[in-house]
Amino acid sequence: MKEITSEKLEKYFSITIEALDMAKKSGDRLNMTEARADFIDMIERYTLDARHFEEKGDWVNAFAALNYAHGWLDADARIGLFDVHDSRLFTVD
Repeated sequence: MKEITSEKLEKYFSITIEALDMAKKSGDRLNMTEARADFIDMIERYTLDARHFEEKGDWVNAFAALNYAHGWLDADARIGLFDVHDSRLFTVD
């Protein structure tokens, strides 16, 4: 596939938002409250950027911003900043 469709973009928005919600509700195995808050802020900003790009019709950058957001989610989950156990939403378990 060589294009980003509205369906694909919405699928990744849905997955990223669901993963972010789960991460926010999860525990923190590392007890790093400030870092966790900072990382959640960064993830939320990338997600908001993605919506901004989508609204402008710039789906390539919207998709890129979503991938950055989800990359932060996965990395934080892998190191234990988010205590999540869902291999559909994260690269864990």
